[in-house]
Amino acid sequence: MKSFCEIIKFDTNGEIDIIDLTAEFEKCVLSSGIKNGLLSANVIGSTGALTAIEYEHRVLDDFKQLLHKLVPKGAGYKHDIIDSNAHSHLRASLIGPSLAISIQNERMQLGTWQQPVFVCLDVRPRSRKVALTIIGD
Repeated sequence: MKSFCEIIKFDTNGEIDIIDLTAEFEKCVLSSGIKNGLLSANVIGSTGALTAIEYEHRVLDDFKQLLHKLVPKGAGYKHDIIDSNAHSHLRASLIGPSLAISIQNERMQLGTWQQPVFVCLDVRPRSRKVALTIIGD
């Protein structure tokens, strides 16, 4: 069994900026030389999240609206006393920091309208990192 590790770096525009990572993940799968296995990705940081969604502007707008409704900004969270981004941490914890994708024949096994995305949930633009590990044969 082989393994491959990579850190993907990129910048975000801040609160609920959604970045399509499909091309970066595909590039890493091809670079890994692994034909069949598992891609595991995790956010390095507590105000970012990973998920898979159709990367289409109406779906993305709906997703943003849902996050605003589920965890509204400034709702009296205790952590806001420190830096006014409690909602960022709470939203990130609901979505989650990691994603696993099966690889078969050097291709991620994703649906036609399914893309891996990073969701920036912090209140300001940031430089972000996602760690990828690919294992398999």
